[in-house]
Amino acid sequence: MNITLKVWRQKGPRDRGRFETILANDIHTHMSFLEMLDVVNEQLALDGKEPIEFDNDCREGICGMCGCVVNGTAHGPEKAMTLCQLHMRKFKTGDTIVVEPFRARAFKVVKDLIVDRSPLDKIIQAGGYVSMNTGGAADANSLPVPQVTAEKAMDAAACIGCGACVAACPNASAMLFVSAKISQLALLPQGRPEAAQRAMNMVHIMDACGFGNCSNERECENVCPKEISIVNIARLNREFFKAAFTSDAV
Repeated sequence: MNITLKVWRQKGPRDRGRFETILANDIHTHMSFLEMLDVVNEQLALDGKEPIEFDNDCREGICGMCGCVVNGTAHGPEKAMTLCQLHMRKFKTGDTIVVEPFRARAFKVVKDLIVDRSPLDKIIQAGGYVSMNTGGAADANSLPVPQVTAEKAMDAAACIGCGACVAACPNASAMLFVSAKISQLALLPQGRPEAAQRAMNMVHIMDACGFGNCSNERECENVCPKEISIVNIARLNREFFKAAFTSDAV
C-alpha cells in the first residue's frame, strides 16, 4: 500500500522542529510500524536525504525503548501494545499518518522522534534499595504473601517505563509510572522497611524533573501498553501522605 507520512523532524534540542511530508510506497501490511520506518529510511538514504531518527531495541514490546505519537495517540491506535507491535495492517492505502515525538516538558527532544527519557531513570534511582538478609536462600514460605497481593504487585511490576503515560497526560504527569514502581514494592513485605523514604524521594524527584500532577484524566491508563491501572496512583497517594504525616522521612 501507499501512505503519506507527516513526520516531525528536529535536528537537536535547541533547533526549531517542523513536520516533513514523506511518501511511503509499496508498504506491506505485514510490516510493523518500525519496519515501515526502516523501509522509509532506506529510501531516504538512497535519495541522499537524512533518515528519520527513532528509538528502538527489542521490538518485542518488552524494553520500553520505542515510542512516539501516531495520529495523536502514544504508541498508536491499538490498545495494550507498544509501537513496535503496531502493524501496518491497521492502516489502509492512501492514509496520512502523523508521527511526532512524546511531548512533555521533562522529555527534551534529542532528534526527530527521539526524546530524553532519563528523568524516569532519575526517579527510579531515587527509589533507593530494598533491604534483604544476606546468607543462604530463605525458605520459600518464610514470607507468606497472599496470591491476590502477589498478582497486584506483579501487575505493577509489568511497567516498562516507556513514557507513554507522560505523553498522553494533559499535565505531562508521571504519576502512573511512579505509582507502578511504588506499588510493586509497597505491596510486598520486602518493600516495607524503606517504603516511606522511597515514596518521599520518588515524588520529590518527579516534581523536580518537571512532570505535572495527576488530575484523573485516565489518558495514561488508556495508552499504557501494559495496562497499568490508575488504582496504583491511589496507592501512591496513600503511601506519600502516610510517609509525610507519620514517618521521619524527609
